[in-house]
Amino acid sequence: MPEHPLLAEPSMIRPPAVAGHFYSSNASELSRDVDGYLPARTGARGALGCVVPHAGYMYSGHVAGAVYASLEIPARLILIGPRHFPRGESLAILSEGSWTTPLGGARIDAELAAELKRKFPRLREDMVAHEREHSLEVQIPFLQRIREDFQFVPVVLGTDRYGVLEELGHAVGKVVAAQKEPVLVVASSDMNHYESDAITRVKDERAIARVLALDPRGLYDTVRAEGITMCGFAATVAMLVAARDLGATKAELVRYATSGDINGDREHVVGYAGIVIR
Repeated sequence: MPEHPLLAEPSMIRPPAVAGHFYSSNASELSRDVDGYLPARTGARGALGCVVPHAGYMYSGHVAGAVYASLEIPARLILIGPRHFPRGESLAILSEGSWTTPLGGARIDAELAAELKRKFPRLREDMVAHEREHSLEVQIPFLQRIREDFQFVPVVLGTDRYGVLEELGHAVGKVVAAQKEPVLVVASSDMNHYESDAITRVKDERAIARVLALDPRGLYDTVRAEGITMCGFAATVAMLVAARDLGATKAELVRYATSGDINGDREHVVGYAGIVIR
């Protein structure tokens, strides 16, 4: 008997690339870990966008968890992050199927993805750019523990051209504005990399100040001028452009930390910021 089309499984299934490395590959252990990083969700509210880190959970899970715990997670999200590996398209989207983690599958929002591609035709369908990339994958278990029925659109960026990022941000804003239900835009980024804790905190403060000012061009210029190795600054620029188009008026730094807070090494650290845009 043929399967009903509405019940058919997605055609593309992306297996986890970093389970067992960035987070546990055991479902029970992963659930326990994520729940431990999520403080009590009293006072959670909706938001237009956010910045969350993407390091191994032992280093940045508490920062990501603080952000997600402060949010009412909607049923639809757009996740934008950096493409760390020089493989695949520089503006890469996946428009159908699902991603799996040890906690199960998370379905791509095919309708929202199609609308974004129509508004921003530079996006290219490309599994190669996504198959090993961790910046979006590590967000999925947090979302799965908070809201099982969410759908998402994954976009990874390998370009740092401001005009392109601004164009993407405007397209995201238009697509989100056209929806009847809320859509959260998540920018995945760590902050400065592999300098001393003292230097990293100074550099990160300068970048964070531009995010809190809702200033995408200022963030772009500051990161480049100050040599701040914020790997997801392009994703954050696009998210800020979209949030401003959607009427954002306030940004809040929910939590900040460095890897030195965890492992005690203050000479070579990575910074992590959790920021909410409303």
